[in-house]
Amino acid sequence: MTQQRDETLAKAAQNGDKRAVEKLLERYKNSVRGAARSYFLAGGDSEDLVQEGMIGLYSAITDYKEGGMSFKNFAYLCIHRRIRSAVRSASRKKHGPLNQSVPLLNSDGQGADVVSGEDPESILICDEERTEFLRLLEKKLSPAEFRALRAYMEGLSVAAIAESEKKSEKSVENAVQRAKRKTAALLAGREK
Repeated sequence: MTQQRDETLAKAAQNGDKRAVEKLLERYKNSVRGAARSYFLAGGDSEDLVQEGMIGLYSAITDYKEGGMSFKNFAYLCIHRRIRSAVRSASRKKHGPLNQSVPLLNSDGQGADVVSGEDPESILICDEERTEFLRLLEKKLSPAEFRALRAYMEGLSVAAIAESEKKSEKSVENAVQRAKRKTAALLAGREK
């Protein structure tokens, strides 16, 4: 019965019923939150992934066609695809030089970065803290977990990591998930 109602709401939403859109967004928001929890966004937080998931859900509402899969399955597919796309996009090195560059002078002729408020010294300190954190991670994670997490953070897919490590995708996926949990615990200060 719920399945029918979801599909009916999706059709109503496509015909301009804003209440139907709101009902579907409300109904699936916890599913979006659950989906976002299983991913890690380099340079972002879980709310960024929730927002991406909600965009995926909205796309599911507008693009759903009856006769194929259920709305619920279609929504889950759209949510996960949108979140994975955001994670892949954030992990790309393509824009790294632009994102990590330091201007020589700003418009006032000063050496500080006007946009971010960071000067070269702050950036250097941040890089040192990052290196120190990576060393700590290397101590806390198993070698397989550390290699898998580094490769994953560099934008490699689980399949690509599995191929390079000569392991199964499931084994690599498990290593990445364990590493993410341990990293979250370290960041939260639960593990010294």
